[in-house]
Amino acid sequence: MARTAVAQRFSDCQQLAESQWRQPLEQHLQQLLKRAAEAFDYRFERPTLMLNQRGTIAGSARLQTQVLRLNPVLLVAEPQAFIGQILPHELAHLLVHQLYGRVAPHGAQWQQMMESVFDVPAERTHRLDVSAVQGEMFLYHCGCQQHQLTIRRHNRVLRGASYRCRGCGEELQKLPNE
Repeated sequence: MARTAVAQRFSDCQQLAESQWRQPLEQHLQQLLKRAAEAFDYRFERPTLMLNQRGTIAGSARLQTQVLRLNPVLLVAEPQAFIGQILPHELAHLLVHQLYGRVAPHGAQWQQMMESVFDVPAERTHRLDVSAVQGEMFLYHCGCQQHQLTIRRHNRVLRGASYRCRGCGEELQKLPNE
């Protein structure tokens, strides 16, 4: 039942993002491409923009296919962060790959693209509120603390996998339901 609600929310946000934010994103993408082309005197391939990223990831860049994927749920919640930070961040990955090939994902070339060309702080991670997209967490414990496992890791434990605490080295145990 919860999975259906999550899927419906994703679909609703995807439609809203397409109708309200596709055009501003595409326009800003074009502006960023123009800035980069002028800065490097290079004609960059225009990437495809998709609003289908899931989970807590705000966006991702597919280097081989020149695709930018943005999370519609997070986009609808904080559109200005996407236009100002997330879109330039992901685009910088693609443009750096076009210019230099395989380099460190957040290395000097990427930082230069972000700060000198796009005039955006070169931050590796976003600070968006992900509570709306974060799945259920399961409480486990060890000898020194409590741990929250994602549903994926919890299901792996149910199938026989085990995880150890990095602090004390003990195997994590599920906390009994209250």
